[in-house]
Amino acid sequence: MARKSTPIPFPPTRWRKSSYSNGDGGSCLEVQDHDSTAVPVRDSKVPGGPTLLIPAAGWSAFVTAVRDGAL
Repeated sequence: MARKSTPIPFPPTRWRKSSYSNGDGGSCLEVQDHDSTAVPVRDSKVPGGPTLLIPAAGWSAFVTAVRDGAL
């Protein structure tokens, strides 16, 4: 059974592009830092596309793993 996604309105906050993104149009993430419980993440090349809402603890663990070279 397929899950139906429900749009979640996000406040008009600036999206911040990942410092790991490069200028050649490759894989780029953007995040919003407006909520302490979850982090909205989207593909910068498709700003009107879907947004993932990642629990803050999971996002923190991911960022730490990337920073430490584990991923």
